[in-house]
Amino acid sequence: MERVYKHYYFIIRGGDTAAFLQKTLSDMGLTPKEYNDFIVYWLPYMQDNAYNLISFQQENYTQQAKLDIQPAPDSVLRVFMAFRPLEKPVEVTPQKLQPFERNGFTVVEWGGTEVK
Repeated sequence: MERVYKHYYFIIRGGDTAAFLQKTLSDMGLTPKEYNDFIVYWLPYMQDNAYNLISFQQENYTQQAKLDIQPAPDSVLRVFMAFRPLEKPVEVTPQKLQPFERNGFTVVEWGGTEVK
């Protein structure tokens, strides 16, 4: 039985992953240096997969991984990607992501995980 994905995701061909991450992370508010560092780290795990099921965890992540920074930043951007390799694409509802605006002292955190 084919697994049903009930949340919001992106289905991206492995070979299209770098371009997808560059555009998506830029749209989310990462600078070129930040999204390039992200891509350099994650692309080797993703580019050779037939497809990648990708979701940016947003509230799921920030509610579970609390952050306490002193002095408190003016703005915080936390990007946590979860992905699963797929052999073939599945139907999903595309995730809607919000752009981020940096104001004053800004903290940026990025990370991810492969879901097995």
